[in-house]
Amino acid sequence: MTPLRKRMIEDMRVAGLAAGTQTNYLHAVRALAAYYMRSPDELTEEQVRNYLLHLRDERGVALGTFKTNHSGIQFLYCRTLEHPWPLFSKKESDHRKSVVCPTFSRMLRSVRFWRTSRTRPTKPVSPSSMPAACASARP
Repeated sequence: MTPLRKRMIEDMRVAGLAAGTQTNYLHAVRALAAYYMRSPDELTEEQVRNYLLHLRDERGVALGTFKTNHSGIQFLYCRTLEHPWPLFSKKESDHRKSVVCPTFSRMLRSVRFWRTSRTRPTKPVSPSSMPAACASARP
């Protein structure tokens, strides 16, 4: 067992990772090392990035498999080797996490307002009509 592998196993134990997760992470790192035929601590950030792109684009692995490999490799470089690579930093996205139909949001606010108000609207708004209004607002 290499010193790097031993240190990664110790780090995973300290982090409280389940045995199955540890096995998957070690397999991901082993596959990375086999792909380049070099120790992972000798690889550059660009090489790791290219390997992850290879997994996704050329090998076409399933999303769950890709995420497991990415997480295992990320654990090695961020926790065990303590490399502050931008590859593994959270990226800000322009897209909102949950996209909600604007019509639906307005109707929902209206329902909440009228439920807490003493006066009632002249035309009742029912929550069941909201999805239909949202569907009609789509281009």
